[in-house]
Parts: sequence; C-alpha cells; structure tokens
Amino acid sequence: MQTNKRPPASLIFIFGGSGDLNFRKLIPALYNLYIDDWMPEKFAIVGIGRKDFSDESYRDRLLEGIQQFSRRKGEQNGKWAEFSKSVHYLRMDAEKDASYTGIADKAREMEKAWGTHPNILFYLAVAPQLVPDIATKLSKVELCGDRKCTRIVVEKPFGHDLQSAHELNKLLTSLFSEEQIYRIDHYLGKETVQNLLALRFANALFEPIWNRNYIEHVQITAAETVGVEGRGGYYETSGALRDMVQNHILQILCMVAMEAPVSFDANEIRNKKVDVLNAIRRINPEDVHSVAVRGQYGEGWMKGEKVPGYRQEESVDKNSNTETFAAVKFYIDNWRWQDVPFYVRTGKRLREKNTVISLHFRPAPHYAFPPEAAETWRPNRLTITVSPEMDIRIRFQAKRLGQTMSLDPVDMIYKYDKDSQGHEPEAYETLLLDAMEGNPTLFMRADQVEAAWKVITPILETWQTRPPVDFPNYVPNSWGPEDAEALIARDGHNWATLSVNQQ
Repeated sequence: MQTNKRPPASLIFIFGGSGDLNFRKLIPALYNLYIDDWMPEKFAIVGIGRKDFSDESYRDRLLEGIQQFSRRKGEQNGKWAEFSKSVHYLRMDAEKDASYTGIADKAREMEKAWGTHPNILFYLAVAPQLVPDIATKLSKVELCGDRKCTRIVVEKPFGHDLQSAHELNKLLTSLFSEEQIYRIDHYLGKETVQNLLALRFANALFEPIWNRNYIEHVQITAAETVGVEGRGGYYETSGALRDMVQNHILQILCMVAMEAPVSFDANEIRNKKVDVLNAIRRINPEDVHSVAVRGQYGEGWMKGEKVPGYRQEESVDKNSNTETFAAVKFYIDNWRWQDVPFYVRTGKRLREKNTVISLHFRPAPHYAFPPEAAETWRPNRLTITVSPEMDIRIRFQAKRLGQTMSLDPVDMIYKYDKDSQGHEPEAYETLLLDAMEGNPTLFMRADQVEAAWKVITPILETWQTRPPVDFPNYVPNSWGPEDAEALIARDGHNWATLSVNQQ
C-alpha cells in the first residue's frame, strides 16, 4: 500500500472564502486531496469574508459546492464529516487594519493546539483591485515575516498591462520575499501540461527530433464553447489576448519550447521558461496586422439554442471593440526554433471545447512510393490534448490492407483515463498541494509575468489605437473569423482540429 508523503502542518486562509472560486474550485480540490491522503495530518482551512456565516452554516454551504462541482460528487467515502471539522469561517472586513488581528489570533491558537509552527498559506481569491491592499495589510501581521513558512497565493489576472504588472510585482516584493509569492495559473496544474516535461526529456524517442530540423510548425488551441457567462464586466477590461494568451497559452508555449533543464529545481525550470519568453521575436506595430487576428462573436446558434452576440451580453458595451477571439503567429529566435512558426488561437463560442497542442513534423521524402500511395499522405503529427479529454496521439503512415501499396494516416493513442479510472487530479489539487509543500515550480515568477506582458504589448497597443471595423466578425459554433484561417493558410498550413468524441 502506497503511503503519500504529506506536507507539514498547514493553516490555509482563503480571502474570498464566501466567493465563487472557493465554492467551485478550492474547497473541492482540498477535499479531494483529503480523500486521497495528501492533506497534512494537521491542517485547518479558514474562509475569510464579509458574509454572515457560522462555522456550521459555512460548512453546509461548502458541501453544496462539493456536490455540484467536485470530480467526486457527494460525501465520497463518508469523509466530509471528518474533513469539515477542520474548516472554519472568519467574518472580517479586509479593508480594516484591526481585522487582521483575528488572523494572528487564529494562527497562535492552531500552533498551540498542534504543538508545532504550521506552514501558513494566504490564498487571495478576490478581485484583482483588492490584492494590493490586502497584501499590504497582511505584511504588517507579524507571522508574515517568516519566509520559510508563510506564503501568499495570487490569482490571475496579474496586472492589466506591463506597467501595472511591474507595479504589482514591485509592491509584492517590497512586502514579501519572492520565495513567498505564488502567482497561480491553473493551466500549469493540468496533468497533460505537466506531462510535457516527461514526454520530452524522459524519452530518447522525442527529444532528438524536438527542433527546427524536424518540426515544421507548432499549433496551440484553447477553444471554448461558452460565452462570457455573466462576466461581461470583467471581460470588457480584459479580452481574449489578456485573458488567455498572455498567461495560459504563453505558459504552455514555454513548456513546449524550453530547453532541457539540468535539474528539476524550481528556479532552473522557471529560468528555462523565461529564456523562451525572452527569445520570442518582438512584433513591430506595423507588422501586427500580418501576424495577429482578433474577432468578436455575433449572435447565432449553439447546439440548437439561440445565443446572444457579445455586444448583447450583460454588462457589455453595445459598441464594444473587445476581442473574444485572438490568433497570433510567434517566432522564437534561438538555435532550437529559428524560423519555426508557433500558431496560437483562443476564443469563445467556438465549435468545440478543447485545449490542444499539435506539433507538425516536416514531411518525409516519398518519391520511392507509387503515385497512389501519396494520395492520402499526411506528415507525422504529435497531438497532446490538455482538456477536456487528456491524451497523447502520434500520427504516422501505415500500409492499407490489400495487394496495393496504399498508405493511410493512423493514430496511436495513449489515454489518461485508462490509468486514472476517471479520478485524475484537477489542476487546483496539484497547485494547492505544491503551495503547501513550498514547491514553486508550477507557479510564475515575477520576471516570467513581465516577460509575457512584453510579448503581447505591441499587439495590445496596436489594437487599442486601431479599432476594428468588422466586429462582430464570426458566428457561434464556428472556428472564429476568416482572417484566422488566412493567417495560417498564407504559410501553406491549416488549423488542426480534433473532435472530442474521436476515439
């Protein structure tokens, strides 16, 4: 029987404890860690908010979230009663300095009860504009001076642009040490994204050909079928480029393109990612139109249901120029990737919900084969599906059964659910466990965040000064605007699509 190495005693304070992120993601993740015997033997979770809850009513409310949103519905294994004893609620006004004495009192109480000094995690599941004030007030609490045991977790968006990200980094690093700051991007916690490191660097089959000599181009797609889901107010200040490309997609790109680390030390891996971001070719403003495409969905039909256009969504300007789709062609100017295009796209109200990484290899010479063999010839392709399915597919040529030399492309597929039996850990489970253990590998460092903003800043600034003239320019249940197809077609390629129902 496997015995998990659990983190040390941990006290987790969740600002925004009565909010949606905690309800849907954080508590279900922590509960699953508990069921799987990954939580510390001694732990406490304290939700912080303004709403009026007792410990009991708070626990009842969180159980509703478990039943709706956990990968395990209901009181799996009958452990909720045990787990919930360690869940508490602290009603406080985070804007008042005096309120923070309650946090220090709770920490001293748990330390006395456990007989040991716990790791303390402050999770800021709050609106971005509240982060600076809460962080400033937290820094004045005496226990936050412990660099080894106290950590602060900050959700995205991390800044609105390069300047605001720099200012937020400057503030946080003046209050805490860099080793205490955990900037979270839940995409990096996804099992398939993490497996990129193993796929690349643990297999002699892949690493020797993972370069410009063999790979013709790379595609990354993060597609959603939903609209803004009542978050129009937030999305109006964000847009697809900020919301997805600056963080999620560029982080995935770094995992695909990074050089081999000399160790799995957190800073070594993050150094390699920063190297990739710094090597991405800077886009001149006059070239933005040729390498970046934006779109906005209009009204239409999704799965037989009439859906509104973006401009008809709640809290959205009727003449909004905010993009709900973005596609960009990047180049990485280094020895490994020189002149290999990386095409990325993301959007809402697209035909399928999936996040897919696709590496397209240069075609093999096929002059020796008869003409009929070349009719169905397709270059080799490695496809890594991150969500909602999780699998790895290798496409190669094989002879068709029969007396003629006819070739067909076939897929060899590894599916994660065969190993996990439907219980693969969700991203927040992985990241919360790492935060408790003090492992920052999958969290972004200050220079990573700012380097990513530098990559997209020319596009942002150009789009702001040149309003689109054709919005809305794509219909729901499509793959985005026609210009996105033209972006990749100009280079002789096409976007790879993968049906989630494909077996």
